[in-house]
Amino acid sequence: MKKKLILGDEYDETLRHALMDTLAKLGASIEAHQWGLGGSQIIQTTKLLLGKDLLVVESETYVGLSLFGEARVVDRVAALLPPR
Repeated sequence: MKKKLILGDEYDETLRHALMDTLAKLGASIEAHQWGLGGSQIIQTTKLLLGKDLLVVESETYVGLSLFGEARVVDRVAALLPPR
């Protein structure tokens, strides 16, 4: 089952670095990165592979920083992030 978890604010660079560091330590590799601008909204999307699982880290203005993928993987990664 897929899950999207909003981790925090899109402008929280500390959280973004902690998330990417955690994914790197788990062995995830970046497959694609893109960003776009639509009016006042900025969206950044990074697709990663963690083993055979695809994860998507997305940062969107007014939405936040999110992690999307298989629920078991999203929960595992979120549990490894420093408490907020």
